[in-house]
Amino acid sequence: MNFKTFAELIELKAKTASVFPFLLGLSYSFYHYHSLNLLALSIYFVAMFMFNCFVDIWDNYNDYHNAVDTNDYQKNTNIIGRENLSMALIKALLAFFFFGSLALGIIVALMTGWAVFWLGLLCYAVGIFYAGGPKPLSSLPVGELLSGLTMGYIIFLICVYINSSQAFIWSFSNLATTFLIALPNTLLIANLMLANNTCDLEEDEANHRFTIVHYIGKKAALIWWTLSLILSFIAIIVSVILGLLSPIMLLILLIVPLMIKFAKPYLQKQVKRETFICSVKILMVFQLVQVLLLFISLIRF
Repeated sequence: MNFKTFAELIELKAKTASVFPFLLGLSYSFYHYHSLNLLALSIYFVAMFMFNCFVDIWDNYNDYHNAVDTNDYQKNTNIIGRENLSMALIKALLAFFFFGSLALGIIVALMTGWAVFWLGLLCYAVGIFYAGGPKPLSSLPVGELLSGLTMGYIIFLICVYINSSQAFIWSFSNLATTFLIALPNTLLIANLMLANNTCDLEEDEANHRFTIVHYIGKKAALIWWTLSLILSFIAIIVSVILGLLSPIMLLILLIVPLMIKFAKPYLQKQVKRETFICSVKILMVFQLVQVLLLFISLIRF
């Protein structure tokens, strides 16, 4: 297996979806709590990245085995069939990434507190059943919600807790605050899944995967996708008004024209190979600017 094939197998291009929530959690915890735990954070980052790799390989593995369209999807579309990858190698990679991330996660929990373990366990449950089991979550109308919450919010929350475990209080107020800060990432990561499912609607239905788009239709999915993008900016504005973020964060409004430019091709035509990248660009640019502005906000300290 060459690197290009491996990168596609673990969906390397999509890894920013989990890396940026991590960076957001790091910068926000330092901005709000003025504390860092670099060793535990570094171990957590590796564990998070490894589990993300496991989930994507697991997703490809289950899609390959559960494919109804064996003549086209299984042989020509799925990376395992298209590249004729060894099942023994796939299983070895799954074991390596799963147990490696689990061991590192337990180490972080021992260093900071068992809240990390329980939150991580929730991510593991979603990751395993997202593509596995008799009714994979990815084939049900809950994929967007679960991927958005786990990758957009829980990764962020774990990072904040690791950095500030001595000062962090588990209260409704703190959970609501952290959720508002992470809301743009939660919405836009869910949007990524929604765009994917919108583009793949016919292929998913042919393989008996009935996502939310199957139930609400493409028109409603596009409205939802657009509203989520708008709400992402509103969440930043509300956070600044409430004093949770620095007014510097309002500079993110400067990218609104760019977001409109990225959104237009996708709203006009939902084709995986042509316009799905629009949703990826929106997520990456928004996350990058959000994290950079939050790091700039730290200068006052």
